[in-house]
Amino acid sequence: MRCPFCGYEESKVVDSRPIDDGLSIRRRRECLKCEKRFTTYEKVENIPLMVIKKDNRREPFNRNKLMNGLLRACEKRPVSLNDLERIVNEVESSICNTLEREVTSQQIGEMVMEKLKKLDDVAYVRFASVYRQFKDINTFLVELNKLLQDT
Repeated sequence: MRCPFCGYEESKVVDSRPIDDGLSIRRRRECLKCEKRFTTYEKVENIPLMVIKKDNRREPFNRNKLMNGLLRACEKRPVSLNDLERIVNEVESSICNTLEREVTSQQIGEMVMEKLKKLDDVAYVRFASVYRQFKDINTFLVELNKLLQDT
């Protein structure tokens, strides 16, 4: 592993620990030349998971895109970053466990909304308004009424 500080190609592993429920390994390394420490992550390479968009385009599943959508929905809400990371991990794991290599964006959106509904009502409505593309105030009210009936 090349040192990010001096570029030397040899380092020793100082510490290793599993993360993401054992799906990845975090390694602390120390450069054998400059002795500075840095972190690397090791993850199993999987066949890419493809998302089928509403217009039938296909694109690779992107954790960051999902996280950004959740961050926007939860802006100024009392929702921790750990909760959002957990949602992304659970959705990704759920999709991967189906053993399907393609999933629709609708399936992903429904999974996320189900989890957000349990976490924060306002974040749920924000996410749903973008995901379901509410056309007017009436469709927004219908969704709010469904939420009120469920609680």
